[in-house]
Amino acid sequence: MRTLKLQVQTSIDGFIGGPNGELDWLTWNWDDALKNYVAALTEPIDCIVMGRNMAPGFIAHWTKAAENPGTPEYDFARKMTDTPKVVFTKTLAQSEWPNTVLAKGALADEIARIKQAPGSDIIAYGGAQFVGSLVAAGLIDELNLFVNPVILGNGLPIFSSVEQRQQLTLAEARAFEGGIVLLKYLKAG
Repeated sequence: MRTLKLQVQTSIDGFIGGPNGELDWLTWNWDDALKNYVAALTEPIDCIVMGRNMAPGFIAHWTKAAENPGTPEYDFARKMTDTPKVVFTKTLAQSEWPNTVLAKGALADEIARIKQAPGSDIIAYGGAQFVGSLVAAGLIDELNLFVNPVILGNGLPIFSSVEQRQQLTLAEARAFEGGIVLLKYLKAG
C-alpha cells in the first residue's frame, strides 16, 4: 500500500496560517540542506492530493515557475506540475487544471482508493480544513512538520478536529539554518 505523507510548515504553537490565513510569518531563507531535504522528500512521490481551496494558487504558482528554466526553483516546479494531482471538492463538476482529477467522494474512501492504486508515495498539501480532516481521520502515514521560529498565538490549526489520540513515532528531528526545525513522525504500528 502506498504511503501518504504530509508536508506542512507550522508555527511553534501548531498553526499553518494566521487568523485570516496570513503566511507572512513563514521563513523562506532556506539553506541548501533544507532545500535538498524537501527535494528528497518529494522525489519518490507520484501523486499530490490537495483541497479545493489550495488548488488554484498552488497549481498556478508551480505552472508559472516551471516556465522559467534556469531559476532556482525550476526543478521543483517541474516536479509539482508533472506529478498527477487529485483535488478534493464537493463543488466542482470537472477539473479546471491539467494533470488533475477530482475526488468527490468521502475523504477516507477516496484516500483508501488512492493508497491501494499502483504507484509510489503520495503527498498532501492543503489548507487547515483539508489537512485537518486528513489528520483527524488518521489518514496520514508520515507527518513532516517544518516548524518555523514563530509563535502566532492564534491562527488556522490542523490538530483541533482530532477527537481520538493518535500514537506517533518520532522518525527524525533536524534543525536547519534560518530556524526551521523538521519533526518527522510516522503513524505508530
